[in-house]
Amino acid sequence: MNLNSPLFDRIRVKPRASAAPAAAPVKILCDSPGCQQKGEFRAPMGRLREGQFFCFCIEHVREYNATYNYFNGMKDDDVLKYQKDASTGHRPTWAMGVNRNGKTFREDGIDPVADPLGLFRGRARNAAPEPKRPKFGVAIMKSLNTLNLDENAKPEVIRARYKELVKRLHPDANNGDRSREEKLREIIHAYKYLRSAKVV
Repeated sequence: MNLNSPLFDRIRVKPRASAAPAAAPVKILCDSPGCQQKGEFRAPMGRLREGQFFCFCIEHVREYNATYNYFNGMKDDDVLKYQKDASTGHRPTWAMGVNRNGKTFREDGIDPVADPLGLFRGRARNAAPEPKRPKFGVAIMKSLNTLNLDENAKPEVIRARYKELVKRLHPDANNGDRSREEKLREIIHAYKYLRSAKVV
């Protein structure tokens, strides 16, 4: 492999010193009238001429910088407006929830949280509602179902339902009939579980 190939010269980050031709020195005179010094220092030409520069000698660039005023000739209100616009990079802005016409998005018929693919927090108007998630786990829901209650049942309702079912299913209330004893055990077990889970 030949590392001195001209192909490698094209991809080198820094060209060889011998490969770069020496630039002929260009003598730029100071832009100050009548000055014959070398103009080595750039100074901006001013407002409405951004990107254009004067070339001054050190003495004249100091003199120019001491008197330079970008806002020269502007009214105070215009200077304040310029400074305020500079905080946003001189780009147009509008209030949150309002478009560039000054109308709210809803006045323009636009839903600001429309998300047809469901990628963001807001849902599109046509999107199906999210399935309702239970507040409790499977074991608590099973215990509530045993008492014929749903997840929104308050503790006092759970207690009242438990007392009612125990009175109705207890053998003493049914002339010693033990046929419903298994159901009674399930209800007692469910209530104990609800108490241990601090639902009641």
